[in-house]
Amino acid sequence: MTARLHVCAALLLSLCLAAAQAKPHHAKPAQPPQPLGPRPALVAFADELATAQGWDAAALREQLGQALDLPRVRQLILPAAAGTAKNWAAYRDRFIEPKRLDAGVAFWAEHEAALARAEATYGVPAAVIVGILGVETFYGRITGGFKVLDALATLAFDFPTEHPRAAERQAFFRGELAEFLKLCRENGLDAAEVRGSYAGALGLPQFMPGSWRKHAVDFDGDGRIDLITSADDAIGSVAHYLAEYGWQPALATHYDVRLPADRRERARLLAPDIKPSFTIADLVAAGAEPAESAREHRGLLAVIELQNGPKKPTTVLLGTQNFWVVTRYNWSAYYALAVIELGQAVQARRHLQN
Repeated sequence: MTARLHVCAALLLSLCLAAAQAKPHHAKPAQPPQPLGPRPALVAFADELATAQGWDAAALREQLGQALDLPRVRQLILPAAAGTAKNWAAYRDRFIEPKRLDAGVAFWAEHEAALARAEATYGVPAAVIVGILGVETFYGRITGGFKVLDALATLAFDFPTEHPRAAERQAFFRGELAEFLKLCRENGLDAAEVRGSYAGALGLPQFMPGSWRKHAVDFDGDGRIDLITSADDAIGSVAHYLAEYGWQPALATHYDVRLPADRRERARLLAPDIKPSFTIADLVAAGAEPAESAREHRGLLAVIELQNGPKKPTTVLLGTQNFWVVTRYNWSAYYALAVIELGQAVQARRHLQN
């Protein structure tokens, strides 16, 4: 697993669907969260990190042992139940809606200079940056109410064993917990008070701590990186992140396509999912019909299918390298297309109002 972002947007639809399908019941009152305490794995982690960083091991053991084990975090990190239907149209409507569009227009107007500078510096269109910040946190309105230390410690030392990739994910969150503790010390933050998402994502762009330390930039020039209160730093950091993952200026993110009638060919083209794998010649040979705008594309393309519920036709598109780059922010085609279309919608509304 890379040091990619873990954000709430790609899980939003599945969580809502699961909640809607759940049967009401009379549950016992929830017990208050308890401290993790000096469990062996936590002590070993604290001692190893303290030794590597030259920190006080006893103090770190105490700090981590006092972190609360949050049952809600363990619940939220689980994937949606098998068989939960995905619905791109419903997912899209949660983001491309009047209040978020108006907020996006206002955010663009307020930070127009920083967005233009980020586009000039990194080659990432302002609309894509605006789309990401709108999907992630409603332009800073919803940045998460969990104490990040508690959330990351819960996932690092009490990750739900029923998750299909429990060991891999727990190792990832132990790494992010270490990155968070380093980040707080480097930036003078009180680790016990910083708040973010249930998965430990931070600030306007919802960067995980490791991504903050690796990809965030001081874009407002004040000598420090602040993704929690500085919109300019968030704008520059999102653009820098996408550029680092290979964003190509002036390249489209996706094209329309009609899939071949042959089911075996359809299945073969869809198998790589969001990973660009086929040339235009490959697609035509398989019986697909790319849009005219795609015919001159020289790179590889991904054939992507998004569900629209159990009884409606699917949405199909060809994803370019730039679509793939957006999915490095969140590994979901639904997420990436929502980001792209929100940014485009905000830009169109902005032009109408100017």
